[in-house]
Amino acid sequence: MNKVIVIGSGFSSLAASCYLAKAGHKVVLLEKNNTVGGRARIYKTEGFKFDLGPTWYWMPDVFERFFADFGKKPEDYYDLEKLNPAYQVYFDKLDSIKIPDNLQAIYEVFESHEKGSSVHLRNFINEAQDNYNIAIKELVYKPGNSILELITPKTISKISSFFTNISQDIRRNIKNERLRQLLEFPVLFLGAKPSQTPAFYNFMNYADFGLGTWHPKGGMNEVVTAIEKLAKSLGVEIKTGQTVSKIIVEQNVAKGVVVNDKLIKADFILSGADYHHTESLLIPKYKQYSEKYWENRIFAPSALLFYVGFNKKLENVSHHTLFFDTSFKDHSEAIYDIPSWPKRPLFYASFPSITDNTFAPENKEAGIFLIPLAPGIEDTAIAREFYFDQLINRLEQLTNQQVKNSILFKESYCVNDFIKDYNSYKGNAYGLANTLMQTAFLRPKIKSKKVNNLYFTGQLTVPGPGVPPALISGKIAANLINNQIKKNNYYETAV
Repeated sequence: MNKVIVIGSGFSSLAASCYLAKAGHKVVLLEKNNTVGGRARIYKTEGFKFDLGPTWYWMPDVFERFFADFGKKPEDYYDLEKLNPAYQVYFDKLDSIKIPDNLQAIYEVFESHEKGSSVHLRNFINEAQDNYNIAIKELVYKPGNSILELITPKTISKISSFFTNISQDIRRNIKNERLRQLLEFPVLFLGAKPSQTPAFYNFMNYADFGLGTWHPKGGMNEVVTAIEKLAKSLGVEIKTGQTVSKIIVEQNVAKGVVVNDKLIKADFILSGADYHHTESLLIPKYKQYSEKYWENRIFAPSALLFYVGFNKKLENVSHHTLFFDTSFKDHSEAIYDIPSWPKRPLFYASFPSITDNTFAPENKEAGIFLIPLAPGIEDTAIAREFYFDQLINRLEQLTNQQVKNSILFKESYCVNDFIKDYNSYKGNAYGLANTLMQTAFLRPKIKSKKVNNLYFTGQLTVPGPGVPPALISGKIAANLINNQIKKNNYYETAV
């Protein structure tokens, strides 16, 4: 039996732990914080609760596939509800578009705003579904070792979609600017501007419109709890409050870790902690990627988040509500081109208590607000307060209601917190963006090139940012470790 130490307890680490334990290895998972889940932790106060991290449940088939690998189903652990509307987008005062929970109704919404657009949307979604099937069934579960992984008869037929971008694809046929923004929105989950994202990635539009938006009762942390239960049932030992300060390397082989000043030996190390942090602080002599390399990467945004308790139910908002009443172009430039605080940012709000009464006391509302920001931006208390006032003012104006006097409390979370809690490079929230030059084999490798028996998983490696990709990343990493163990056993038997 091989012993594997897994660093971190985010989705990718938890998933990898399950696969490794299922394969018969002794797995010890070490988490620096006092609760499991990485970014997907929960915050509770005054009868309210908030998902600190992810709030969107997309691509339900990936979750189903994960649990099926262990003879389970998501419903064995948590209840899912398909949201209708999936989300609501504001463009002006009391002027919003609600996205229904089925394609036919979405086609009708588009047609009502631009005659003939439903025909183009139908063709676009058909293409997106085809790309989704290729991506999920043929590409994203590959380890990212070689460009050859991307070359299949189906991807060859799609080659042009890797060299055009989503924005071009959308704007070619859809003329209504609001409809364009609705179609460009899902790309934000990949962490890059639509103009920098290959058209092939329109499969996220199928994930959005085709598969829908879901809510696990109790929130995204319930998914963490589910995988934690699964891991423990498979024999994974989970320890919280464990700060790993060093990975022990002898003759270029990972031999263990120093955690809370104590040495724990292992046969394999899998780091689900921040990739840059792992290399720079835990194995500085064996770095694969220089500081210049990381500086030149395109990162998905960081975020300024607010967790707010209201003493009344809010009006004219949905579970997921987006505020696109300002310039998408100006905001994206402040994130990617000239990193700075945006003057009038777009923002997102989640009001889970609209759907789920476990999030707030009766007749009260839990609100989560998020402003995407450039990683590494200066994070100050003054900036946080300025932007909170701005987004609350706009919320009031756009939804035509008074809410300031109904605020019971608020907590904020930003760049400095991502660094402190997750050792996140520049305080990024989502990892590396999925641009053409940061796709698959062009991302940091799961298997270390300099240290044998050391592996990585999570949002800075394959396949990319997001919760479903994190589950996939964990499976890929576990498979690579299992394959290495089988190879080692073969050579030992042969000798």
